[in-house]
This record gives sequence, structure tokens and C-alpha cells, in this order.
Amino acid sequence: MQPILEVHDIHKSFGPVQALRGVQLSLMPGEVHALMGENGAGKSTLMNILSGVFPPDQGRIHFKGRDIILSDPAKAQAHGIGLVHQEIALCPDISVAENILMAATNARTSFLMNDRELRERAKKVLADLMPIPVDEKVGNLPIASQQIVEIAKALTLDCDVLIFDEPTAALTDSEAEALFRIIADLKARNIGIIYISHRMAEIFAISDRITVFRDGTFIDTLMTEDTSPDEVATKMVGREILHQFPAKNPDLKGGMSSVMSVRELSDDGFLKDISFDLREGEVLGLGGLIGAGRSELAHAICGLSRKTTGSVAMRGKPLNIESYAESIRNGLVYLSEDRKGSGVFLDLSIAANITALDLRHVSSKGFVLQREEEKRAEELGRLLSLRCAHVSQPVSALSGGNQQKVAIAKMLSVHPDIIIFDEPTRGVDVGAKSEIYTILRNLASKGVGVLVISSEMPELIGLCDRIIVLHEGRVAGEVEDENMTEEKIMKLASGLSRQNAVVKERELVS
Repeated sequence: MQPILEVHDIHKSFGPVQALRGVQLSLMPGEVHALMGENGAGKSTLMNILSGVFPPDQGRIHFKGRDIILSDPAKAQAHGIGLVHQEIALCPDISVAENILMAATNARTSFLMNDRELRERAKKVLADLMPIPVDEKVGNLPIASQQIVEIAKALTLDCDVLIFDEPTAALTDSEAEALFRIIADLKARNIGIIYISHRMAEIFAISDRITVFRDGTFIDTLMTEDTSPDEVATKMVGREILHQFPAKNPDLKGGMSSVMSVRELSDDGFLKDISFDLREGEVLGLGGLIGAGRSELAHAICGLSRKTTGSVAMRGKPLNIESYAESIRNGLVYLSEDRKGSGVFLDLSIAANITALDLRHVSSKGFVLQREEEKRAEELGRLLSLRCAHVSQPVSALSGGNQQKVAIAKMLSVHPDIIIFDEPTRGVDVGAKSEIYTILRNLASKGVGVLVISSEMPELIGLCDRIIVLHEGRVAGEVEDENMTEEKIMKLASGLSRQNAVVKERELVS
């Protein structure tokens, strides 16, 4: 069998930065070929070339037996190459249905659009993924639901090759499983799939081969069944990663003082009577399925949305927060799951990003003092091992892991007492993940309250000292120590533990 797609000796530079240097890749029909590497390794650059976003400087693309030139995304789609973007590429002000069928709508020959047919086709595609209201504006959806819409949009294309760039970064295990079933069906239809992910478990579960890039160069292609996660990680970073998660604090017990207390918090109808404590020195996890209310809870605590009842206290002092600006002034900050939408300003410099939350210490008489701004950014950059040429660089020039470090530095610039991290390693490579985990643990050990929201159960279990699990806007339970297992968390997150408790209660009564 001949490859359906081959790339040979691809080079690509952006100004002085050489993103790709002679990389190669081949894809067989009906194969899932994983592409792995640290952020900045060149994976997304190659995928943008294959999807027609920009041309290579040098090299050949061989598709279905002949060389092709992909001058724009429409040309790539016409050849039969589709891309599920890592960064959400949807129109926020139109409906879910219109986003999903955008390509079909643009290609229609009739002047009028059959709105009912559009909605029905969108519902059919979403039925295999996740029930999302097709009439809802995309901009009103949470990031995870937007990612599902992005996937559904790609599935409507008549493609011979589909590229998935971090498709599960915002999804929980159950949503990811639904995607994997669809990928298995695509394989059976002889569609070739290039799959980019930093999640080792899913790479080894669904891929046939793995290609590794490092620093814009091709390192190796391996048969998945003949390699291991450790070998792949070593090839990715050029060194052995011995301990991904830092050691937990063995002295943490229930008697530790509380940094933050939340009591009977509710909002306009979704969050219901949520109570928990964040203890000094611990990393507290917040788990649950998509739609459980994790981000909504963080927003209510920080004044990003309105809470109707309940209280929040910091070190015993009641907080009456009505806006996020008040939250920042009180030392409570929130790092959004949407790094590029709400976490950083891509077109501004690293220094401007880091000092953006509070300019008082780097300004005088209404003017920002550039040297003071850069000095503060350099201090925090060193603390977080930020890799950059200079803090005057735009954030867009950094890898995903370093962009996330800039977002964390922005939080630290206001000397917070508590930081809520929402998906802190979304779209971040294995090496940068390990560094971020160490940063979070060090913050906790220095007395900063650390609350982590994550859709990755291995991350919650490996990083956190305790995990609060939400289900349908309520606290379903809490796990720690030997009870911190994927099975117990999933039972709580899916409501099974609550259902079993109700059944046992009924049996006792009867």
C-alpha cells in the first residue's frame, strides 16, 4: 500500500526564526499517525502548511501519487485535507449549526438557505459527540463545547486526510472517548489521520505510528506498539524526564488553616449550595465533567459572574466581591482556561502582559515606565524559567508553554494570596507541563492558595493533595490519599455515587 500523503524536506521560517528545517512525514490510508514534540517543535507549523494557511519555503507535498501546491485553505479542502484547529477558529456571533455547516453553506448554489435542513444536519453530526443546542450562538458556549463544534465542523468535510491538532485539550475523558469512536470509524473508511496531542495515554491508545519533532527538525518515526511513553518523551525533549509531578506535602492534614472558605454558594440557577475549604500549603483540585460547573464556580468566586447566595472568606475575613477588579485588589486572581482569548494579549510584549493587571508599580503620572516594566517582567520571568530572547518580544512569538508562563507571571505580578488555575496545562507539552507543576507546588509551599481546575484526571491525581468533584452544579464528593483514583473520581463526576447512595437509602427504608 502506498502512502496517501508524504512531505519531503519541508523548511519554513518566520523572519529570523526557523520553524521547520527539512522535516518529513508520511501517512497511510486508514492510519492514525501521531505527531509529537514540545511546543515550538514545529508541529502546528507543518499542519498549517498542509491545510493551506501558508506555503513552505522549500520542500514537496506529495498527495495521492502527485505533487500538489496548497495555496490556501480552500485549495487544501478541495484536495481532501481537513484540519481541526488547536485554537478555536469559529465565528462567535453565529449559531452552532451555521458554524458546523459553514463550508457546505458557502458551496451551495441556491440563493436561499434551508434553515431547517441546516439545523437537522448539525444535530446529526453532534449526536455522535455531545448534545449542544444548534441554535445557540457559539460565543455563548464554554471553551470545551466550542472545541466539540470545531470537531463537528471538520467531520462534515469530505476528506481523505483529517488533521486533529490537540482536539481533546479541553475535553473530559467521556467526550474524548466519543471522539475516539469517531476516529475508529474514519480509519475503517480508509481516511488517513494525523493526530497531535500532548496526552501520552491517548496517543498510545489510538495511534499506529508516532513521529517526533524537536526544535523544528525530524527526530524519528516509531511504531506505537514497539515504543513506550518514556522513549517518546525522551526523544521529544532530548533528555530523560524522571518525575513529571513534584512531591506532595506529606504533612497536610485537616487541621491546617484555611486560606479560603466557600460556604453554600449558589448562582442564578446552576450552582447549588457549594461549600469547601482551600487549606494552606495544599494544591486543591476541582474535577468534574464538562458542564459540571467548575469554571462557573471559579467565576462566581472571583466576581466574573454573579452569585446569589453564599459567602467567600479569605483567611477568616469575609469577601464581598462584586467585580473581578475587586477580586484582584483582595488578592484573589483567576487564570482563564482560554489562554489566547483571556489569558494573554498576543500582540503585546511579554513585559506589557506581565504587568497588565496592576500598572501602579511601573508607572508615574499616568505614564508607563518602560524600564521598570521590563525589570518587573525579567524578575518574574527568571522565577518561572521563562524562555525568551527579551521581554520586549510579543507573546505571539513564544511557544505554548512559555505563553502559559507569561499568563502565570501576570497573576503573580499582583502578589496574590490565592490563584485559581483553570486548565493550567491545556495545549502544553510534556516538558513544560512538568515545569508548570513544579511552579504550582512551589507557590503552595510558599503560602499561596492554589486551586486547580483540570479535565485530565492523571493531572489532578498526580498534582493535587485533595480533589473536590462537582456534578451538575453541586459538590458530589471529595477524594484524597488512597481514595484518589480515576474510578472514584469518575463515579462522583458522573453522579453514580449519588445514585448508589439513594438506592441504598431506599433499600434501608423498605
